[in-house]
Amino acid sequence: MRNTTKEIINELNKYRNEEKAAFLPRFFKTGKGQYGEGDQFIGIVVPDIRVVAKQYIDADQDTLRELLASPVHEYRMTALLILTYYYAKHKDNAERKACVDFYLSQVDAINNWDLVDLSCYKILGHWLHDKDKQILYDWAHADHLWKQRIAMISCMHFVKHGEFQDALAIADILQHHPHDLMHKAVGWILRETGKKNEQVLTDYLLPRYKQMPRTMLRYAIERFEEPKRKAFLLGEY
Repeated sequence: MRNTTKEIINELNKYRNEEKAAFLPRFFKTGKGQYGEGDQFIGIVVPDIRVVAKQYIDADQDTLRELLASPVHEYRMTALLILTYYYAKHKDNAERKACVDFYLSQVDAINNWDLVDLSCYKILGHWLHDKDKQILYDWAHADHLWKQRIAMISCMHFVKHGEFQDALAIADILQHHPHDLMHKAVGWILRETGKKNEQVLTDYLLPRYKQMPRTMLRYAIERFEEPKRKAFLLGEY
């Protein structure tokens, strides 16, 4: 193990909390057959992980690779947060492309919903904003839960800039996904679309909402005024 990796782990371990370490495996569904099977937790909260990540923003990819290879969830999250900070700090396209290429190469370590949500749209989504987005469509069709979630949540960057086409197209691909985690992901992005433009979301929902998974619909319409929200829930809009 590299010295920098040891330093980061030692720094993180100062924030360990045994009570949280006992709770988090249940929250992140780490039991046999569950989506987070095998994930290990040492009980460090995200704000503390961010503190450490900001101290090591220039850690090299070998260090990040070692952290991402760990079964400890918080170590992997630290590596991903370091990568997001590094990407934001460096404006050079070559530096950013190297970050994106590294991120894509480590997708098997980005294997829980919070790891996806804290990183993908800030790296992959940002990078693809003015580029060909085919990889998101390919991953939306992949038989790989985390690639599919990355495909959906990466669209957050486009939505924040008032660009909805790709988000809605990928939402269509994933609309009848069997996993609740994807229902929540799609619903979240639809809700964010509605925050930017309620009419776009309404027009999208009208021909689809009666067939949508209930969780997805509830997330999508969360910001609607109460009469409109109830009408959608009752199938009467």
